Amino acid sequence: MKNKNDIERLFKANYERMYRFAVAILHDDDLAHDIVHDVFTAILDNKSDNTATEAYLLRAVRNRCLNHIRDCGIHQRVENRYFIENEEYDSEDWPDDETMARIQTLIRSDLTPQARKVMELRFSDGLQFSKIAGIMNISESAVYRHLNNALKTLRQKLINNG
Repeated sequence: MKNKNDIERLFKANYERMYRFAVAILHDDDLAHDIVHDVFTAILDNKSDNTATEAYLLRAVRNRCLNHIRDCGIHQRVENRYFIENEEYDSEDWPDDETMARIQTLIRSDLTPQARKVMELRFSDGLQFSKIAGIMNISESAVYRHLNNALKTLRQKLINNG
């Protein structure tokens, strides 16, 4: 880019498309906003005479999004996508004893043995996902899938039964 006016026109013409693309990849509005701005900052800092095309800008956004995802640990990615925020979890009213007994019955009757073991290690023993994976000799992703599926099953059964 030759000057800031060229970059400003490029920004106005492509920002919305780049932003939507980043949101589609990251599922995070603020992070998508930051990544698109980082792309334009890099163009501003680059002193070469190359002109940035729409395809170049979208590739740059995609690459920065993928780099961000790669840099995030697997735990953070799963937490962001599958689990409620810790603040919401901590502030929820805990179920009464009768509901807890129903949940225990559902765990014993409706979950697979592996899902039951994951639930027990996570919630009763308070183990981290990596430790559960080591104990059960499965991948961390498998632990997340078992836990996610178990929680979905329990929620659905509880909703169906009032």
